[in-house]
Amino acid sequence: MRHVGVISDTHGLLRPQALAALQGSALIIHAGDVGNPEILAALGEIAPVFAVRGNVDRGSWSKTLPEWQIVEFERHSIYVLHDLNELDLDPVAAGLHAVICGHSHRPKIETIDDVVYLNPGSAGPRRFDLPITVGRLTLTGGKLEAEIIDLGSW
Repeated sequence: MRHVGVISDTHGLLRPQALAALQGSALIIHAGDVGNPEILAALGEIAPVFAVRGNVDRGSWSKTLPEWQIVEFERHSIYVLHDLNELDLDPVAAGLHAVICGHSHRPKIETIDDVVYLNPGSAGPRRFDLPITVGRLTLTGGKLEAEIIDLGSW
């Protein structure tokens, strides 16, 4: 079974547990607030990486990161941006199957009109009492299914 690893808000910290949870991914999506380019290089050793720029991504290295992008996975279109509040299109009308975001550090899965919305939460430094998490999209029965992986149990 092929799946997409989803990570966000690393803020320059790539935990070994996150790397372990993302092993076996066909591709990895980073939904912004990467923190430094070494994070993307390390993720790229596991699978191809598609990343967007978050509000803390500064410096010349981050200029190559788009503010949003569409990633294709097994004929499924996945829209990636950092802050869901900046979504400026109708995912259903655009033919999207999933929307990936970060920014809030709060893991969340929601399906609206057959579009999966996934915020993998934060895999970087702990913020308040929020969990340390990553996400995964798996193609099951022709549909994308999302899950949150709590790295505290790793």
